[in-house]
Amino acid sequence: MSSHRLLSAAVVFAAALGWGGVASADLSKPVISAFHGELVITKGDLPDGKNDKDTITKIRTDKLKELEGEDHDGVQFWHFHYTAFLTKPGSSLLKMEFYIDKKFVADNRLEGIDPKSTVLSGDISINEDEGLTKNKLYQIKLVGDKDAVVATTTLMMK
Repeated sequence: MSSHRLLSAAVVFAAALGWGGVASADLSKPVISAFHGELVITKGDLPDGKNDKDTITKIRTDKLKELEGEDHDGVQFWHFHYTAFLTKPGSSLLKMEFYIDKKFVADNRLEGIDPKSTVLSGDISINEDEGLTKNKLYQIKLVGDKDAVVATTTLMMK
C-alpha cells in the first residue's frame, strides 16, 4: 500500500472513531418489536413519526438496501448509520460481520456497549482494504457472546 493510501485510510479511520461508537436508541416497545432482530442501515438517525405506526413506516422507507461508497485515493469507503434491534442483550462487545454467500469477508468491532441495551445505534466506516468489494451483496450479522447472532440485514455495497 502506498504511503498516500495508508495516510488516507488512517485519516478516515480516525474520523470514524470521532463519529462515536455505540449509543442506545430511545424507541417505544411497539417500534422495537416491529424490528426485533433487524439491523437497520440508514444514512442518518432514524426518523420520528407522529405515532408508532408512522415511525415504523418511516423507518422502513429510510432503510437502505444499497449503499453508495466513496473513492478515497483509489480505495472504496462506505460510511453508514446503523440501528440494531437486538434479539437479546447482554454483550458489552459485539462484532459486525460481513458475509458473501455465507463466506466471512470482514468485521468491525463495536465496543463500550451497555449490556442491558436492546437497541443500539451508531456509525460505521469500512473500506475495500478491510475486505469488502464494490457491487457485492453482503449479509451483515451483529454477533455477540458465543457467536450468537443478535441482528442481521443484507446490503448491496455500490
